[in-house]
Amino acid sequence: MPGSPLLFAIALGIPVIVGAVVVAYAMAAYNRLIACRNRVREAWSGIEVTLKRRANLVPNLVETIKSRATHEKRVLEDVLQARQRSLAEAGPTAEHARAEDQLTAALGRLLAVAQADPALRADAGYRQLQDQLAEIERDLEKARRYYNGTVHRLNTLVEQFPSNLVAGQFGFAQADYFEIVDPAERVVPALGFGA
Repeated sequence: MPGSPLLFAIALGIPVIVGAVVVAYAMAAYNRLIACRNRVREAWSGIEVTLKRRANLVPNLVETIKSRATHEKRVLEDVLQARQRSLAEAGPTAEHARAEDQLTAALGRLLAVAQADPALRADAGYRQLQDQLAEIERDLEKARRYYNGTVHRLNTLVEQFPSNLVAGQFGFAQADYFEIVDPAERVVPALGFGA
């Protein structure tokens, strides 16, 4: 039978080719998952740097306002406590997001107190701190947007078929978005100089 070695080679070659394609796909999916997970980690480090900058600015802002607004001691204490909670949390978790929301809300109340004092609004040091805070808040929004975009890409790969098979096999899990937890705290602090 002259055709049987050819048929045998074809019959043996098809599973080998299919196996090679499956292995190549699994390797490519694994590498994509690794790249996405590393982008999520890198994006989170950008958020941490921005949050640290904001946390470092808070004591200066509180001291500047404290010198003029001594009757608002509770607001000042709330800001410092929220700052401590923010610094105590680690990683992209719901608790961290909640702590950051509380700090943002406390800063909003602090800035409202400051806006009520015309002398403080005219103070050059206060205006400089306020400008720095506004810049940090813009940077934080950009960092959150980038982080959430990388989380979206990772989560999509972890869920989509057939990459979910590779993700499950190698223990890849979805990452948490870094978003505002309490809708009441979604209000951005007023950073203007209006009366």
